Amino acid sequence: TVLVMTGTTALVRHTAARMEEMGIDYPATGVLHWLRSADITHISNEVPFYDECPPAVPVRTEMRFCSEPTYYQLLETVGADVIELTGNHILDWGAEPLLETLDLYRQHGLPYYGGGADIEEASRPLTLQAKGQSFTFIGCSPAGPDNVWAGEGKSGSNPCTDGWLESEIDKALQAGSIPLVTFQHLEVEDYTPHSSQRIDFLQAAGDGAQIVSGSQSHFAQTMTFVGQRFVHYGLGNLFFDQMYGQNPHEFADRHYFYDGRYISTELISMVLEDAAKP
Repeated sequence: TVLVMTGTTALVRHTAARMEEMGIDYPATGVLHWLRSADITHISNEVPFYDECPPAVPVRTEMRFCSEPTYYQLLETVGADVIELTGNHILDWGAEPLLETLDLYRQHGLPYYGGGADIEEASRPLTLQAKGQSFTFIGCSPAGPDNVWAGEGKSGSNPCTDGWLESEIDKALQAGSIPLVTFQHLEVEDYTPHSSQRIDFLQAAGDGAQIVSGSQSHFAQTMTFVGQRFVHYGLGNLFFDQMYGQNPHEFADRHYFYDGRYISTELISMVLEDAAKP
């Protein structure tokens, strides 16, 4: 079984403007074969789809993001099988656009995790089957800020409450499923992870997560092993317009599993071009 995991997707600003000019599928043209060929393709979409989203422009004075609902087509084109919702921009336009986004995913039968309409949904892991193997996606956002966290009757991303992650990893293992943990963690513009990243990522691997992946990073970061478990602190962006410094450098991780066991990881290295297309 082949699982591809990716970093940050935000179909906004320059990326959205290029999609308007060149077509909705333009960002995928250089990496489509890598994404579509996987049995499970993971996308961390940090931005809500919103019917009243303002027109795409390359630069906005505020960091307040939303995407035109027609951009959903790009997710279908790349063969997205699971959406992560731990991102810190999912409530930029309030609760209604997020709820609209959840409806859109449900209408298309695209499962999501790491965020939701309330804390119960947001904290619920997602288990998928592929080629007779079971995978459990477990995601949370220790970095916050707390106003994007879900609560009782409040939509948002899943906070990493004490003991929750360890418990969910253990439940997955007891059920014979392979635990995959993704974090929306502290963002650092450095190849080297922050000490708080190392603590949380290594703890998750130590608790039994087979893959621990950083979805927060706009900057491709390093990776390591904990025994036979793979940890990647930050994959960088997938579809997002940051063309400065080292931010155009990106990873997609292609993980291989056989007979319930993790076999290997292929690091797919990419460079963003035209503020839209890796």
